Amino acid sequence: MTKLRLAAMTGLLLLAGLPAFFRQSIAADEAPLAFDRAAPGYQYRFPGDHGAHERFRTEWWYYTGQVVAANGRRFGFQLTFFRRAIPPDQVQTLPSKWSIQQLYLAHFALTDLGAGRFYYADKVSREGFGKAGAETGRLHAWVDRWSVLMDERTAPHHHLQASTEDVAITLDVVPEKSPVLHGRDGISRKGADPGQASHYYSLTRLATEGQIRVGTETFAVTGLSWMDHEFGSADLGPHVVGWDWFSLQLSDSTELMWYSLRRADGSSDPVSSGTLVLADGRAQPLGAQDLTIEPLAYWTSPRSKGRYPQRWRLTSPALGLDVTVESLLADQELDTARSTRVTYWEGAVSASGRSRGAPVTGRGYVELTGYAERFTPKL
Repeated sequence: MTKLRLAAMTGLLLLAGLPAFFRQSIAADEAPLAFDRAAPGYQYRFPGDHGAHERFRTEWWYYTGQVVAANGRRFGFQLTFFRRAIPPDQVQTLPSKWSIQQLYLAHFALTDLGAGRFYYADKVSREGFGKAGAETGRLHAWVDRWSVLMDERTAPHHHLQASTEDVAITLDVVPEKSPVLHGRDGISRKGADPGQASHYYSLTRLATEGQIRVGTETFAVTGLSWMDHEFGSADLGPHVVGWDWFSLQLSDSTELMWYSLRRADGSSDPVSSGTLVLADGRAQPLGAQDLTIEPLAYWTSPRSKGRYPQRWRLTSPALGLDVTVESLLADQELDTARSTRVTYWEGAVSASGRSRGAPVTGRGYVELTGYAERFTPKL
């Protein structure tokens, strides 16, 4: 890999990745030089593992949710914080406080379902002088005035805050279930090679309340949210061109996380997987053979020309699951030119169908990458 100069650090934004699993761009055989790999047998310890893990190259804290105001107006939101470590041999200015040893990036999006409007913004900053950061040992990540914080005095509440000129959120989310670990033996696979994995867990059902501002109007809201936290130092498999990620909260008090790593021929990589979370909080790992996803409708972005699925049928005979998932607003596309420099679709969805023989409905979020442009896992 070509060594990056401090003056060209903005080029590292291309390496920052996106939520739901690791999209790395440095060759796998280079990762051990400076950072730990996600390895089998990792033992999580909460609440400490909600904090940063600086021995791993990339990390993110990712929140999505759907909430409703007293007047029935509905909203969806996404707030994500990324941490990207710079290899020590690329840090050019130590011991200056302006040295870039960690880059921090953030995405914020609000879907105003009542008005049919989608808003988003992104940020990037360095850790110098407290402009951005993520604490170890406790949940606190921030970029400028956007933040997520779990204060020991109010634990286990997570406090989310982000704003732009047009929209803002101030939300308090509280877990209704314990953290759910994805994958097997402490790792979530992202490729066939031993190092192609991450440590990945979720809080799949977060009771949510707070305020949302749109323009000059402020709404008191309640609803449900989802939190992902993932960290590792590897890249994806070489044949992956994009991915589809689903998080669904169903009316029978179960939740489903699924990611499909797409190959160039449209097939799903065999390491694609997910987790079914039962009503009592127990997690059931799912392999690529356990779930089938069939796209049923599409929307083409007038800006990027990306053609994104908008309705899907998810079936699993093993789980007795047959549900239709549908986007609640077609245009929920983000162009993160200021930060991660990736165009992707991240949006609020609904679900309806049957689970284990009974009718079921649900809500959630879907993330789609590689449709506007092919994702390239190498720099």
